[in-house]
Amino acid sequence: MNIVAAFKVVPDDQDIQVSADGTLDYSKAKNTVSAYDLNAIEAAAQLAAANEGSNVVAVTVGGADIDDSKLKKNVLARGVDELYMTADDACKGLDARATAVALAELVSKVGDFDVVLCGDGSADNYAQQVDVQLAAKLGLPVVTAATMITAKDGALEVERTLEDVVEVVEVPLPAVVSVAPDIALPRIPGMKDILAAGKKPMNVAGADGAYESSIEVASCLAPKQADRKREILEASADGAIEQFAAALKAAL
Repeated sequence: MNIVAAFKVVPDDQDIQVSADGTLDYSKAKNTVSAYDLNAIEAAAQLAAANEGSNVVAVTVGGADIDDSKLKKNVLARGVDELYMTADDACKGLDARATAVALAELVSKVGDFDVVLCGDGSADNYAQQVDVQLAAKLGLPVVTAATMITAKDGALEVERTLEDVVEVVEVPLPAVVSVAPDIALPRIPGMKDILAAGKKPMNVAGADGAYESSIEVASCLAPKQADRKREILEASADGAIEQFAAALKAAL
């Protein structure tokens, strides 16, 4: 089975600072793999391990700054066999539609594949649109929010854990599947994995053309902190429990 794992490089949210006016300062934020896509990469590695002879190729598009040796090794150390990357400022800050176009072009360079796995959203925008739009560009069926994936003969059996039911669907291959965060716990690469990653194929190239986003972000501000009410309820007072429950309900 030939498995493609799509991921996005995003600013590390631990390094993002909030300015006095509420705007976000990314100047000190290093690039990292979106946490949601780490789940997809792990799901791809586990699916490959369960099906002998499988191969995992990771793909990503982004600005020129994503072409980072440490970042590439981090991906390849997670059960990935090969990496395809479009690192070009023409792909920087794209919206979901333009990202899907760029990813579809990159996936076409990988060769024959059975499934494209991706996270259900990115850690920066979380638009939850790239999976379905990528499937549309590739002309493939798509299943979202997968919590378990099992290979069948020419198909995948996919479990989707919804609010109060587990849905099981079968999708013919090739297909696009986006995974829920709880599908698989991302592994922590060991030193042996990291050293081996440096010897794996890394295909890095510029963009084939220009990509135009159809959506423009007008502003991106951190939410204002809500003032604490500092309500104190006397435990010995009559009806204190009911008052406490009512206060919690009102806050929610």
